[in-house]
Amino acid sequence: MWSLDFIGEQDFEKHVRLTIQQYGEKLKSYDLKRFNSNIVDPIKLIFDKTVYRLTWDEIIKNEIFRQRDKSSNNDIGYFHQRIFHYIEDCEVPTAGWDVVFQPSESVTLPDGDRVSTVYVEMKNKHNTMNSASSSKTYMKMQGQLLQDDDCACFLVETIAKRSQNKTWEVSVDGTHQKHRRIRRVSMDAFYALVTGQEDAFYKMCMVLPSVIERVVETSGAADVPNDTVIGELCHIANDNGGSFTLALLMLGFGSYAGFLKS
Repeated sequence: MWSLDFIGEQDFEKHVRLTIQQYGEKLKSYDLKRFNSNIVDPIKLIFDKTVYRLTWDEIIKNEIFRQRDKSSNNDIGYFHQRIFHYIEDCEVPTAGWDVVFQPSESVTLPDGDRVSTVYVEMKNKHNTMNSASSSKTYMKMQGQLLQDDDCACFLVETIAKRSQNKTWEVSVDGTHQKHRRIRRVSMDAFYALVTGQEDAFYKMCMVLPSVIERVVETSGAADVPNDTVIGELCHIANDNGGSFTLALLMLGFGSYAGFLKS
């Protein structure tokens, strides 16, 4: 029995499938050319292998995972934003704001203020915004309040330091700024606001793993990559006296003096 009453099972499954499709290029297998497309740092890999007591197989797999993971935050950002497309009274605009929440009845803020619309900017982590980015976002929200005095603006953080819905205080051009309708809100608090259920985010997290697994198994949405980096490095090592370390060093230093004649 489906346990989420704020989003349908088919809609949720569709959203998970579309999120997986966002992974795109990162699901493709890694060969040696792709692995070294930005030139890996062989010295770092040698240090990491020795210090962390890893095998070459482990260290190469870790580096491939690091390269894949480097851009996957955008894919997970798609999941966190686009899910509200399927939730009542929420809109996911193509530009401007990440989410706009506009229920038929007004929204009550923690301090008792009531507004008709909430405009949302989403961030994955509480520490992903530098001071310039924070100032720019805050001024965007101030501009929205000047245009519409019946709204609030939220910075919604997926991974906040704690569950919260509080006034966002920031320094803009060296001046301390705060406004009761510009708020920092954790993802669980935002889910609670739009669904009316305090534990809505928790419930979503509880069903998510099984839905991801079902989508992957039934649709082939994420084929298991067949990475060939280790095998190709072994071939290079065999051509260079059997030294895997030398094969790895040549990825970064193949044209350097000494390495060129190896």
